[in-house]
Amino acid sequence: MTASISVTLVSAWPDRLEQTLLSLPAGSSLADALAVSGQTQDAIDAGIWGKRMPPDTLLSDGDRIELYRPLIADPKAARKKRATEQGYRWQGRTRRAARQAQT
Repeated sequence: MTASISVTLVSAWPDRLEQTLLSLPAGSSLADALAVSGQTQDAIDAGIWGKRMPPDTLLSDGDRIELYRPLIADPKAARKKRATEQGYRWQGRTRRAARQAQT
């Protein structure tokens, strides 16, 4: 009897979450899990418990494999745009304006 491990493959989309339970032989790698699930390893980023890992990383029983989507916008630029739209003023500018009003 060969030992096996159980891992969860998770992918999150804007409108849904997909979870698949995989049973793999002991000593399987991240690339093996992606192959079993039908994912092409070149097209996706994957990690274990929130950390990106190379495809040759060995899996342990109970690991959570996460598939990452590509970013469609730069997070810093999106945050700056939201702040501008909401009328946010930087604290430094507010203090500077207050100092100038006092003099």
